[in-house]
Amino acid sequence: MSIAQISVFFGALALSILVVWYFFLSKKEGVHVAAASGVQETNIIVKGGYTPDVLVVKAGQPVRLNFTRQETASCSEMVLFPDFDKSAKLPTGETVTIEFTPEKPGEYDFQCQMGMLHGKIIVED
Repeated sequence: MSIAQISVFFGALALSILVVWYFFLSKKEGVHVAAASGVQETNIIVKGGYTPDVLVVKAGQPVRLNFTRQETASCSEMVLFPDFDKSAKLPTGETVTIEFTPEKPGEYDFQCQMGMLHGKIIVED
């Protein structure tokens, strides 16, 4: 093997490790949702994913999530919260509100109807 081939091999190996770490092993820090008038409320933009996609809330307090879809991809037409038995259609350009009260601490996933867009709600005491 030449020096160039060895360099390319180790460069590709390093990039592969970086990609695996970024997409599968790194932990995202959640956005702490502030409470105003007793309701924890935040806005979520839907455009190629959910922004923010990890939310930290307190157990026992109502949560209000305002989704605004800024794309026309069919995958993002709905958002599902299976653990809270909630779902909503998200028309493009409109803000849709979902409200629920998480009672128990834990991590709860939400997603689009096709399972391609994902988010997480972390409920703390």
